Amino acid sequence: MVTEENSDALVSEIDKVFGIDEVSYNIKNGEIHLAYDATHIDLDGIEEVIRKHGADLHDDWWTHTKESYYKFVDQNVKDNAKHKPWSCHQVPTKANRKQK
Repeated sequence: MVTEENSDALVSEIDKVFGIDEVSYNIKNGEIHLAYDATHIDLDGIEEVIRKHGADLHDDWWTHTKESYYKFVDQNVKDNAKHKPWSCHQVPTKANRKQK
């Protein structure tokens, strides 16, 4: 559970993780809000830091649904970062040009 006592240490440690763009903790709602670069960190790494500080994620249907979606999107981001684009509209090489 995130409390006022451990929230500062938790947010500080998450903020130091490479790939984290922004992190904050809403004490009133008991929610951690963060933005991260999925090419450098994944949700499992963030969850590990959260659990290290004695907190945990909600164990309900909606949280599991969002977590599955975020992991799917994160994997797509990683896959697309490695992808080399190609095009069928490239200028032909000299050997492939038709002679007039």
